[in-house]
Amino acid sequence: MYNFQQYRHIAAPGWSLGWTWAKKEVIWNMVGSQTTEQGDCSKFKGNIPHCCKKDPTVVDFLPGTPYNQQVANCCKGGVLSSWAQDPTNAVASFQISVGKAGTTNKTVKVPKNFTLKAPGPGYTCGPAKIVRPTEFIQPDKRRVTQALMTWNVTCMYSQFLAQKTPTCCVSLSAFYNETIVSCPTCACGCQSNSSHPNTPHLASVVAGNGKNNLSPLVQCTSHMCPIRIHWHVKVNYKEYWRVKVSITNFNYRMNYSDWNLVVQHPNFDNLTQLFSFNYKSLNPYGSINDTAMLWGVKFYNDFLNHVGPSGNVQSELLFRKEDMSHFSFEKGWGFPHRIYFNGDNCVMPPPDAYPWLPNAGSRQEVSLFALVMVVLAFYAHT
Repeated sequence: MYNFQQYRHIAAPGWSLGWTWAKKEVIWNMVGSQTTEQGDCSKFKGNIPHCCKKDPTVVDFLPGTPYNQQVANCCKGGVLSSWAQDPTNAVASFQISVGKAGTTNKTVKVPKNFTLKAPGPGYTCGPAKIVRPTEFIQPDKRRVTQALMTWNVTCMYSQFLAQKTPTCCVSLSAFYNETIVSCPTCACGCQSNSSHPNTPHLASVVAGNGKNNLSPLVQCTSHMCPIRIHWHVKVNYKEYWRVKVSITNFNYRMNYSDWNLVVQHPNFDNLTQLFSFNYKSLNPYGSINDTAMLWGVKFYNDFLNHVGPSGNVQSELLFRKEDMSHFSFEKGWGFPHRIYFNGDNCVMPPPDAYPWLPNAGSRQEVSLFALVMVVLAFYAHT
């Protein structure tokens, strides 16, 4: 299983893969993973199969599994990194021994109805396609063997299928304006009578009863988003300008490990320095370098804790001004065009709400007003 998505990883409790057998196949044993249910194996006496279900669901083993039950790239608890962050940990594998399937490429039938949950809904899998048999190079590298059959299944992700509402929003501010533009009201949902965080039974609600623990329990805010990203234009230097980025977790139920942020801004081709975050240019439009992927430093800030004093991470970005003669913060140029958190598109404030840059006209009005006050005071004195 390869996670080719550049900036969407599969977090705990991990992936689960399912399919429907074409005939009456059974799984005799597995290495590197297990099925969630054994099913009805009452027809078998003595040697009992690992799974007899028509539609098995496979999950990864947890870390620490005995070595005789492991294969390469297994036993990560179903967690897969995104391809851009860590391609070596974006792969999972397991082996199954199948019975009643046939012994030739004419009698073996391709399974159907593949499903992938990671860990909830959002993925839609296409039909399995028969491709060229996989080849295996022997350890001495002098002989190559090949599989009996190989088929590929491609699964696509949709944020709209994964959840009905957005999962993150963006707030904005700048040094040249006192206004802080908050996330849009009800960006991820609206407050309800059951969303107050100061209830005395909050601890039991957070713990839950084992059901629907993947659904967020969000601190009561105007936007009701589990994640808020704040972009602050901090300082304007002669040849550079600086931005502070803060990520805050409002979710009581979720800690975000190996989180990532994707930001689109035209000045990323002149990013000079980044503090306490990792950076990679994505270049989705070929030669145009306006999209950056940011993520935490391992064992420092790659873990975003649930809501509370430690439920935020932050960094600062230093940009060089490419053309100082035409550089300006007018019309919200200093703010990002789009932001994604863990692959989900975040709700941005409307452009007309961005912090505006004070213009010469407003300063001129103040000067004229002051002049009139002086003249009036002079005539009143005489």
